Amino acid sequence: MAASANPPLIAVLSGTGLEIARKVQQITGGETVAPEGRAAGADRQVDRIGEEIAGAFTAGRTVIGVMAAGSLIRILAPHLADKRQEPPVIAIAEDGNSVVPLLGGHHGANDLARKIAAVLPGHAAITTAGDLRFGIALDAPPEGWVLANPQNAKPVMAALLAGEQAQLAGNYAWLAEARLPVSANGKVRLIAVENPQACGPLDLHYVPGNCILGMGCERGCDPQEAIALAAETLAVARVAPEAIAMVASIDVKADEAAIHAVAAHFGVPARFFSAGRLEAETPRLVNPSDVVFAEVGCHGVAEGAALAAAGPDGSLIQAKRKSKRATAAIGRAARVFAKERTMETGRPRGRLFVVGIGPGQEGWRSPEVTRMIGEATDVVGYSLYLDLIAPISQGKTRHDFDLGKEEDRVRHAMELAGTGKDVALVCSGDAGIYAMATLVFELIEKGGLTDAARRIGIAVSPGISALQAAAARAGAPLGHDFCTISLSDLLTPWEAIQMRVKAAAEGDFVIAFYNPVSKRRRTQLAHARDVLLQHRPADTPVILATNLGRPEEKVRVVALSELEVDDVDMLTVVIVGSSETRTVATGDGKTWVYTPRGYAAKQGTGISA
Repeated sequence: MAASANPPLIAVLSGTGLEIARKVQQITGGETVAPEGRAAGADRQVDRIGEEIAGAFTAGRTVIGVMAAGSLIRILAPHLADKRQEPPVIAIAEDGNSVVPLLGGHHGANDLARKIAAVLPGHAAITTAGDLRFGIALDAPPEGWVLANPQNAKPVMAALLAGEQAQLAGNYAWLAEARLPVSANGKVRLIAVENPQACGPLDLHYVPGNCILGMGCERGCDPQEAIALAAETLAVARVAPEAIAMVASIDVKADEAAIHAVAAHFGVPARFFSAGRLEAETPRLVNPSDVVFAEVGCHGVAEGAALAAAGPDGSLIQAKRKSKRATAAIGRAARVFAKERTMETGRPRGRLFVVGIGPGQEGWRSPEVTRMIGEATDVVGYSLYLDLIAPISQGKTRHDFDLGKEEDRVRHAMELAGTGKDVALVCSGDAGIYAMATLVFELIEKGGLTDAARRIGIAVSPGISALQAAAARAGAPLGHDFCTISLSDLLTPWEAIQMRVKAAAEGDFVIAFYNPVSKRRRTQLAHARDVLLQHRPADTPVILATNLGRPEEKVRVVALSELEVDDVDMLTVVIVGSSETRTVATGDGKTWVYTPRGYAAKQGTGISA
């Protein structure tokens, strides 16, 4: 089974449990996680397994624990809220004999438990009343269907369990397969149609997600205008909002805010088609337009997109309607859009996640960055950085680049996203500090990208920068004004670097030097040291932080006058204190570096100068 964008977390506590977890992993594509030293060979080992489980649950990931059910319950109890929003949670005995869906039974946990039990082999301990009596969970219709009034599910199930019978109406083939007590005069009504329904307290309305809202609009259209037109079009066509499986348009609108606002309003994906694909639908259009053809290369956007998404066996059930700056039409497919079919229809707007993973330590990587990498289909970056995130990027396509190929790396990531993929462009430290985020926007401005690559969605997530990590390890040297200067002259003229070093020295800033030396560049750091010695004391503390966040980490503090180029390599961050930066020793023998902010001079602080 291919790994999903957000694979299940499979928590294990022992080597025996890991053997069971590997079998589960084969059918779920999940990630095995174990406490440090407890299950060698797990995909990832962590300090606090309980925090990992709780974090995955609150992020909406399926949680599978090869452990006692009670342990999972105690971990997740503080995080339980709305059962309609809870992801599946399954406990598996370490011998594999029992598979217990604890939460999310109607969100796939029951079915997943049965599949897991079949491969172990073991027993799926299903306890959901509806599943046991009728072989169906009435509040969890099949994929591609939506229950429009979930608040009625509990009283309806209670009535059926008490002996009431059900009427079936509409496209109810999947309901007829269940062991429901059916009668033409039943007090319970199970209605499976795409039209809006006035439901009583014992009615459930199931809506097939088989309709497509085709949309077109002028550039810069007000999103509220587009949403209003969409809602009016559904009302005219008597189509329930839940029947809309996607919003479809032409690919030049992939970055149009109004189109995405409509999709977000209905909680469905947006899909895009080329002008050529939409032009192929011209014989089926009700309102072909030569004006539209002259503008975008096809005779109809709203109708054409609705029909293209509906497929050759679909139909147009609502012709184009117009507002001042938008158009809308509705198509109906011959069958519902399950997830796989949705993914194969049209092209999504690709997304580029520009992520900073910190200096390398897992604990310094933000949850947002982890989530973005989890959602990505592809990861792009320098090979070392991709190796660092290997435990959380399993199953994703890697695109490795060497150092010095930064523009090639960024361009490749953007073009890949332009094909409709979700791409994580991986940087060390913070993505916006001497990293790739700047180059993304520079390429957009200067051109040279395909049209599709220019229309991608972009999100930049911060990471802990090397200067923050170095400062934290040493104490608080950045407690007052500071700046950063890169000593690399590959992209910045050496004259400009000299000017900045001189200005920072005269301004008495704490300075974090990036790229202090390289194999061929050995004089710049010595020059900076000599300039700084003209403006601050010889004993000014200098922090040399190497391999931050990695097992080889080394942090030293030397005096400015004793700073030697040979003590620094390419993996070292150099922080030079200001004239106010000081050191202080604590009772455990550690020496800390800090730069006071002036609190001592502030009345009422209790700190004497």
